[in-house]
Amino acid sequence: MSAPDFILETRGLERRFGGVRAVAGVDFKLERGELRCLIGPNGAGKSTFFKMLTGQMRPTSGQILFEGREIGGAQAHEIGRLGIGIKNQVPDVFDGLRVRENLWLAARFGHPAPRADAVVTAVLERLKLTSISDRIVAELAHGQRQWVEIAMVVVREPKIILLDEPSAGMSAEETSRTAELIREVNRTATIVVVEHDMVFIRQIAKKVTVFHQGRILREAEVEQIMRDPVVRDIYLGKQAAA
Repeated sequence: MSAPDFILETRGLERRFGGVRAVAGVDFKLERGELRCLIGPNGAGKSTFFKMLTGQMRPTSGQILFEGREIGGAQAHEIGRLGIGIKNQVPDVFDGLRVRENLWLAARFGHPAPRADAVVTAVLERLKLTSISDRIVAELAHGQRQWVEIAMVVVREPKIILLDEPSAGMSAEETSRTAELIREVNRTATIVVVEHDMVFIRQIAKKVTVFHQGRILREAEVEQIMRDPVVRDIYLGKQAAA
């Protein structure tokens, strides 16, 4: 049996704010092709951890390795060029443009114009967004806007996609559609999702990493995490019995 192919790894990753250790020496490994969810209560350190992975925040100490290369001190745009795509909670779309135009502008960051045209068409078809491709983004429903943002990351053809609470504010139907879309994207990209909605996590994740007090508390298959009494006590509460 071959050794695991780790596309992303952190070693002793730490971030301090004054005397507070928001992330306290985290060792994390992500296999190529994986779909991992990060969960934890507010203040657990997962958002700070996520920001360090994306170049939005510099580590105080430790390493972040992407395909064996140290990226802990890199800027967000440099990390993007290396092959890490990011969808933040804050919308990053041009409301006055059509869906296809938004995707085309995103694709042009990494592709020449003829290639961008082909990639945009392929992604629209793949993610089942062709029916809204000529709509103005400002006119779209909340869920549709989120799908367009995910598609804008996909057209750049990154190796890893980092998603920050992609199902936030969605209806049950939109959440289910988002889970379907993310599973499709995972066929060609490794994905890390920071999420709170455990129903949604159950739909997409195999392995879950639980953060608590700046450290990794547990890391296991999703159903094992759901049954873990310590995880239930600190985070899931009554949701776990649902």
